[in-house]
Amino acid sequence: MTKSVVGAILLVAFRVAAASYMTALPPGAVYIDPLMYNVVGANYTKWRNSSAVGFNPTNTTPPFIQVFDPSFLDITGPSATIRKIASNPGFAFAHTAPIYVPDLNLVVFANTGSGKLGYYSWYNNSYVGMINMTEVDMALASTTGNVNIQVQTLNLSDNVQMVSGGTGPYKGDFLFVTGGRALLPPSIVRVNPSPPYNTTVILDNFLGRQFNSLDDIKILPGTDIMFFTDPTYGWLGNWRPEPMLPSQVYRFDPSTGQVRVVADQFVHPNGIAFALDGKTAFVTDTGIFGGILGLNQTLPATIYQFDVDPTTQSFTNRRVFAYSDSGAPDGIQLDTKGNVYSGCADGIHVWNSKGTLIGKFYINSASAQLIFTKSGLVILVETEMYVTNIQAHGMPLATW
Repeated sequence: MTKSVVGAILLVAFRVAAASYMTALPPGAVYIDPLMYNVVGANYTKWRNSSAVGFNPTNTTPPFIQVFDPSFLDITGPSATIRKIASNPGFAFAHTAPIYVPDLNLVVFANTGSGKLGYYSWYNNSYVGMINMTEVDMALASTTGNVNIQVQTLNLSDNVQMVSGGTGPYKGDFLFVTGGRALLPPSIVRVNPSPPYNTTVILDNFLGRQFNSLDDIKILPGTDIMFFTDPTYGWLGNWRPEPMLPSQVYRFDPSTGQVRVVADQFVHPNGIAFALDGKTAFVTDTGIFGGILGLNQTLPATIYQFDVDPTTQSFTNRRVFAYSDSGAPDGIQLDTKGNVYSGCADGIHVWNSKGTLIGKFYINSASAQLIFTKSGLVILVETEMYVTNIQAHGMPLATW
């Protein structure tokens, strides 16, 4: 039997399997067969000259679920939908730092990085909000459409300036990184989840030098050790002075106070995450986004994958895990099966553990962050929040 015949048989088998999977597509979902778009021809009229434009060859009205590989249906399940749960067209309230607190069924988040509609600056701090997912569930159960749940404002102390990333709960607290504001230093801060939301700063310098503008943070699974990214977006957003350190990833051991660099050579290191076993790290590089310097589509829009050294916990064996076709991967989370989720210019992209794009939650708007909850995957979209009731579960982020 010739190779061409074997190839044809395998292709037919794949398409038969895909067709059987497609009978279980969630409502409104669309299957995009990559083989149909490998060659579009010289007369193709939908070339995407801007990465800000999403790939929607079927012209499906968003939001919807876009399936690139049948395995994505194991994530979504047969009945997943995407529904809006909060909206404020005049205020970009939901950009970054989502933390889910299972015991209280709450999601907290911030708007640092959301642009002009965020109304923060050199002179004004950013906003931190909270939404009650129990109220979300009750409202969604009463209708088949979208809802608009009241978002609560968290008035934190002045030592919390420009919340830009978060994880946890960490020993019962919210764990935030802040970008700092003006001459006020970036920091790692613990926030009590109960009023009056007392705060404790646990790090605000690198041996006497201010960080640039911290962006995201995760705890290495099985430890208390914190890893965080430090790009220069504070300066590029006109709310921090000129950077004085390279854009790097740091390790902080709160038990010893030791801080050190574990990875460098980024343009703008942004989101960070670990595999469930703690042996692999992921860091997004949003180098394409230059703030006041504008958009440069030749710079990274990339997720890098690293091995975590079992002795030093430095990041080694750097390699490309994935490149986003739309915008750049920002915040990043993993599910319990090792699939990787990241917020991009058209919604949430999902790659399997090998780096293959298997699907999108297509919003047609930039989404910087996401978080798993009991209700499903919550998606932050600047002036809006969405939830999709998928059957996948996020890896545990709480540290006790």
